[in-house]
This record gives sequence, structure tokens and C-alpha cells, in this order.
Amino acid sequence: MNESGTGITATPVEERLRAALAARADSVGPADLRPLRPPAGAVRSRRVLVRRVVAGVLVLAAAAVLVFFSVRGGPPAPRPAEPARSPHPPTGSPSPVPSPVSPSAARPSPSAPQR
Repeated sequence: MNESGTGITATPVEERLRAALAARADSVGPADLRPLRPPAGAVRSRRVLVRRVVAGVLVLAAAAVLVFFSVRGGPPAPRPAEPARSPHPPTGSPSPVPSPVSPSAARPSPSAPQR
């Protein structure tokens, strides 16, 4: 680093390093340089696309759940109404209960001709 004005001589390693860096710097010219790449908009647009797809799938799933529960969980088919009944039992006289008829021997009728 004798160029800084200290008067110290450079070692052989420093000389070789300076020569290598200077050769590398001289080998790069304007033709070797290319313009910077534009900002990575594709990554951002992929994220937006993925978010939109996920949101669409979630909306479709929610709609499917609503349709499923509205069709399947709806009230059962309406049943016909039962006939109207009096809230109190009838207070009139009870109808007579038929008595059991015992079988009897057949008798000839008085008007039937006799033998």
C-alpha cells in the first residue's frame, strides 16, 4: 500500500492481487453489461392469481354447503291435517253396549205348518 503515501513497499501477494483485480476490471466492457431486469411482477401476479383461485374455491364451497343444507335440512313434506276433535269428551248418555247373544235352539214359528 505504498500508494497511500506511507512509504511501505507492497508484498508480492499484494502485487499479484492488484494485478489480478486490474485484469478483471479491464476485461469487463460496456458490451458485457446488460440492463437491469424489470421488477419481478410475475411473482406478485402469481400470488394474486393464487389468492383469487383460493377465494373462488371457498365461495363455491360455501354455496355448495348452503344448497346442501337448504335442500337436505329443510322441513319434511307437509302432512295432511288431522281431523278436528272436540277438546272435551262427549257429555251425552253413553251409547248402549250390545249384550252378547247366546245361541238358542231353533223354535218353529207358530205360523209355520206343523207336521
